Amino acid sequence: MKTFDITIPVTELGFDELSHEQKKLVAAARQTTYRSYSPYSKFSVGAAIELSNGEIITGANQENAAYPSSLCAERTAAYYAHASFPDASFKTIAIAARGTDGKPLDSPISPCGACRQALLEYETLAGTDVPVILSGESRIFIFPSVKSLLPYCFSEF
Repeated sequence: MKTFDITIPVTELGFDELSHEQKKLVAAARQTTYRSYSPYSKFSVGAAIELSNGEIITGANQENAAYPSSLCAERTAAYYAHASFPDASFKTIAIAARGTDGKPLDSPISPCGACRQALLEYETLAGTDVPVILSGESRIFIFPSVKSLLPYCFSEF
């Protein structure tokens, strides 16, 4: 038997330490939380994807009383981005959330497994790493790629 560790690089910083482009993307994700339709969980998530053509596409979680019909913010943004601009690749993704009290979360949240796998496919289409910015109110994490969030991913398409 062999045991080994998996390490994932992550950079933690504050909003003021972000580049102008990163601040713009994080602000878009944060603002998009207000377009969430989340009457059941009261948990609002916003995602913003910067495309290679300079467009920023946003999406918010959309709930439904038939829970499996709900859709996370990350997939809402990803599917809309690719449907609208099929020739543009994903460049960077930012995600933000507000809690059940309506206030921005202090620490970042990460995408669910289904979103990680869906985003990975667009990273594969891009042919390059797509950084992921997870934004909390006071803490921001930057991962170098979608794949870094899903080390044992399903990648044979």
